[in-house]
This record gives sequence, structure tokens and C-alpha cells, in this order.
Amino acid sequence: MDFYHQDPKTVRQMIREGKITSPTSGMCAGYAQGNLVVLPKEYAYDFLLFTQRNPKPCPVLEVSDVGSREFPLTAKGSDIARDIPRYRIYEHGELKGEYTDVSKFWREDLVSFLLGCSFSFEAPMIEEGIEVRHITLGCNVPMFITNIQCKPAGIFHGPMVVSMRPIPYEKVVKAVTVTERLPQVHGTPIHIGDPAHIGIKDLQKPDFGDPVPIHEGEVPVFWACGVTPQAVAMQVKPSFLITHSPGHMFITDVKNSQLGG
Repeated sequence: MDFYHQDPKTVRQMIREGKITSPTSGMCAGYAQGNLVVLPKEYAYDFLLFTQRNPKPCPVLEVSDVGSREFPLTAKGSDIARDIPRYRIYEHGELKGEYTDVSKFWREDLVSFLLGCSFSFEAPMIEEGIEVRHITLGCNVPMFITNIQCKPAGIFHGPMVVSMRPIPYEKVVKAVTVTERLPQVHGTPIHIGDPAHIGIKDLQKPDFGDPVPIHEGEVPVFWACGVTPQAVAMQVKPSFLITHSPGHMFITDVKNSQLGG
């Protein structure tokens, strides 16, 4: 089935029914996708402050009411616990497992944060004639933990995660221009070129996602990534955390055109 041209409600329903468990890159072109962070209320203020101080990796699209499983502003009728293809659960910084449904873990004290995702700007890039390598190959985007430290807030502190896409030299300016229009889904790249400069040793060994080849005449371009809270969680070790599994996003009903800065 061609999910690129499918509408978000249909895809979310298929995810809820367990018919889609794969990464969501390339699905529902034109609609914003989001990273998920679910924390107990006791951590919510600190994390909200963390997102405000680190808008590049953590641009907030919506925050749920306490205990609610719906994002009513960006996806009315959604179920946060079932509408993502694959979730991760951390306890005290330790990954406890991956699940396609986290309903049985839901608690009345949980607050959910929806953060902008770079998958949202991939369709505009493709429309401008820029190949998105992981979509071409049908795999997940490569993501890396960097040596760039986020600005701390409360208990939260740690490194920024980036996603990488190989871009032909002559199209780098166009890629920057396209993503600049969408600051709520990470906006412009945070680094272009030598990965060692931001602490990445080997582009073929990503910390999350899958490696992709970089062809002659291409340069690696790095965007801030919403997997950053997972890297931070492994360092800060909150008692309980639910996130999306890297590359498996929440697809909203919001058009990318509504997110322009």
C-alpha cells in the first residue's frame, strides 16, 4: 500500500490495529509527524522548561492534559498509547522493552509531549528534487549522539541527537532553504560536513536507525533530532518514561504548511 499519499487518520487507525509497525518516514506526505515523550507529572515542568531552552531538538507541537491519552489539537480522537507503530519504555534510564501498544502501562499521572520531527520536511525536500536516501532505500534515518550539550533545565541535561541525510553539494543551499521554512520540525541543519566536529566517529555506525551510503559529490547534513530526550533519559534516569521507538512517529492531522515560521 502507498502510505505516502494516505491520510493521517487512516494510517493511525491501521497502526492502532497493528497493521503498520514500520518506521513512518515517507508516510502521509504534507502532514507533520511528531516525537513522543511521556513522563510522570512530577517531571513535566522540568521537561517543559528543557524544551523551551532547547527548541532545535525539542520543538513542542502539543502537550496533553495530565492522564489524557489524546492530542486533541493536532490529532482529534487520537490514542497516544496505540497510535505509534513502536514504543520504548525506560525505567531509571534503562530500556525495558519495545511495544506496539503501551495501554497496559498507562497511568493517571502521565503527561505527554509531542515534539516536531524532521520526517515532516522530507516531502518538501523531495518535491524540490532532493533525494532522501533512507526513503529511497526503505530504511530508517541514521541518528547519532553528538558532543553538543543541551542547555540544562531542572533534572534534565545531556547530549543532542542529530539525524543525517546525504545531500549533493549543489543542493545543500536548497535543503537549508526548504527546512528553514519549518522551524517547528527542527528547521535548519545544525551542522554540515565533517562529522568528527560534532563527535561522530563513524557514519556507518549510527546510534539509532540504519546506516545509509554517502555517494561521491555528497556531503553529510545533520539536523537536530527529537530522539534527544531518549539520550537525555539514559543520562538523567527518570523513574519512568515512554517514548516512540526511533523512526516510529506520531502522525498528526496538521499540514506542514501550518507550521511555517
